[in-house]
Amino acid sequence: MSDKNQMAEAQPHEGSTAPLTSREITQGILGLALSTILVPAMLFLSAGTLQWPEAWLYSLTYLGAALGGRLIVLRKNPDTLRERARALSSDTTMPGDRLIVLLLGLLGPLVMMVAAGINFRFALPPEISPSVQAIGFILLLLGYLIAVWALGSNPFFSAVARIQTDRGQYVVATGPYRWIRHPGYAGGILGTLGAPLLLGSFWALIPATIIIVVYFIRTGFEDRMLRKGLEGYQDYALQTRYRIIPAIW
Repeated sequence: MSDKNQMAEAQPHEGSTAPLTSREITQGILGLALSTILVPAMLFLSAGTLQWPEAWLYSLTYLGAALGGRLIVLRKNPDTLRERARALSSDTTMPGDRLIVLLLGLLGPLVMMVAAGINFRFALPPEISPSVQAIGFILLLLGYLIAVWALGSNPFFSAVARIQTDRGQYVVATGPYRWIRHPGYAGGILGTLGAPLLLGSFWALIPATIIIVVYFIRTGFEDRMLRKGLEGYQDYALQTRYRIIPAIW
């Protein structure tokens, strides 16, 4: 997830409402299918069974957040869906960010689900207690709620890190952006940490840790990009001091 902001409001570029091409529509549908179907499916395929209550709880929460977030955006900022659909083809994307998007949005979660499924299939130690699994669900739910809140609050919430001059980008300092500059990433980190705990998989924490590290790295790169290229962001950063973790970083 990507958080883009600017303080002085500007009018969107007239091309921002241009209809999507057939290629962009296809990419959007494939992306939605991969993110909402393939990731949970790999969890059950690697486990070799559907008899796994925690996996169903994770899958329903995951699907609810993904579909609910898109419905909120469709109602509040439909142009954001166009931006996200054509974001990967943009020539203003931060260098290397397409690879990061692939890692955070697909490859990383797939590896994490496979690790959790294998862990469940073979009952690999160490065991995670039910109380820790409950904490994992709370973290997962909280992370998704924060991410969806950020998505609904920021009309420039793109899939890639780029300065959206073509859409008249401005700073969004409402919703969760009042407290941290990158709440979408904060939500992603909480969800990534909560999923392995809910699924009772110590081994899934290994790819989850890598994903979380990449989130922090991407946040640092993107924040520097916004400070340098987005008018008003420097002042916003002075007022909203923390990037992801309030009172820490």
